[in-house]
Amino acid sequence: MAEILQVSQLGNPVIRQQSQPIADVRDRRIQELIDNLVETVIKENGVGIAAPQVGELDRLFIVASRPNLRYPNAPKMEPTAMINPHIIAHSSEVVKDWEGCLCIPGIRGLVPRYQAIEIEYTDRDGKLHRQELTDFVARIFQHEYDHLDGIVFLDRVESTLDLMTEQEYQQRIVINK
Repeated sequence: MAEILQVSQLGNPVIRQQSQPIADVRDRRIQELIDNLVETVIKENGVGIAAPQVGELDRLFIVASRPNLRYPNAPKMEPTAMINPHIIAHSSEVVKDWEGCLCIPGIRGLVPRYQAIEIEYTDRDGKLHRQELTDFVARIFQHEYDHLDGIVFLDRVESTLDLMTEQEYQQRIVINK
């Protein structure tokens, strides 16, 4: 049975470390980590979670877009494990939008991200996927992909004026969408 994992917070050195490629996607530890990450992201009301956020330095994350308290307008998709992911190509168009992070509770930032990306990843069964992601799901992928390289959304914010608390975000942004 899957367990809910402790999410490391900004300041924990693991958040800034480089993740390592996964050699065997069918390894029992990796399969259990996938199940635990899915349980954790759902419990934490996230739309994505990367292995480093729970102290595991594996190139693995879950994209789990769905409407919830933190992202009421998110599109719905099944939680998807993305192993050894890569961005193959991206649009020239960059869009700024609000992001938060389970590792940085209480803060939101206006983050520039590519509007569309072409990606490649291996799923939990070892099958290679190549697809295009756009808009919010592309944003989730880029956010989680950054975690694999020790980058957090605060590193991408262009100005401290583009930061606000979660409480202000809920009052000013979510209510007005």
